[in-house]
Amino acid sequence: MKKVLVGCMLALVFAFGAGAAEEVRWPVWFSWGDDRDIDIIGLRMSAGGRCEQVTGIDLGLIGRSRYFNGIQFNLCRCEVEDALAGWQISLGYNSVGMGHSVGLQVGLWNEAETTFDGFQVGLVNLTSYARGFQVGLINRADDLHGFQVGLVNVIRNSTVQFCPIVNIGF
Repeated sequence: MKKVLVGCMLALVFAFGAGAAEEVRWPVWFSWGDDRDIDIIGLRMSAGGRCEQVTGIDLGLIGRSRYFNGIQFNLCRCEVEDALAGWQISLGYNSVGMGHSVGLQVGLWNEAETTFDGFQVGLVNLTSYARGFQVGLINRADDLHGFQVGLVNVIRNSTVQFCPIVNIGF
């Protein structure tokens, strides 16, 4: 009985804390390509589609949301339109949009449009502003406070803009 009451209290806390969407779904949500204005707390299994926010784990082919907190593991694509706090892991393309993001991106092509704090590991890593590490064949940052390791390393707002193998930004 105690476990049920604690579970209900946690659900209420998450439901009131989410607030951005019309609906909150938990503990498991299956998406087959529809765009819904919902917050998902727990596990999202998807073949496509988009939702407002995910707090938890996103598994499937293509995972798209506006905000994400947790681990996104999708076969083809992980996409967050605004802010990410967590990991994006795919065999294809990972992207983070306009919000400040913290975490890890692992895939063939990783892209962060604004501030990204963390690690990017892939064939191609692109970011506007980063604090952390980029490891890949091609690494590009407009401004970087950290390290790049790869064949082509570019930091546009740096004294040394191009340096193969290792580039350091301060």
